[in-house]
Amino acid sequence: VQFVESGGGSTQFGWSLILSCAVSGVDIGAYSMSWYRQAPGKNRELVATIHPDGKVYYFDSVKGRFTISKDNRRNEVFLEMNNLKPEDTAVYFCRESALNFGDWGPGTQVTVSS
Repeated sequence: VQFVESGGGSTQFGWSLILSCAVSGVDIGAYSMSWYRQAPGKNRELVATIHPDGKVYYFDSVKGRFTISKDNRRNEVFLEMNNLKPEDTAVYFCRESALNFGDWGPGTQVTVSS
């Protein structure tokens, strides 16, 4: 089981990024998938979840700015991040939501400057 995140980078306040997560060993169509993030000196936190039926959940601070989606055929999960803020700076990870499969991937760094 592997989760490989990509798409991060350095950007500016108000700009956008789209993160991708290539998943192997888990059928993302059958399980809830989530994006998490960890800022320097802070605990990892849940950012967004998408369930097999398509229902979504967002952490309060990203509601209205972030959109989680998935492509079941390609077994990929995406996180579209708009109107980025410096407090969104973190390493972003994806994983099956119940943490039952595999381990954390390398993550992708997102840095937002003011």
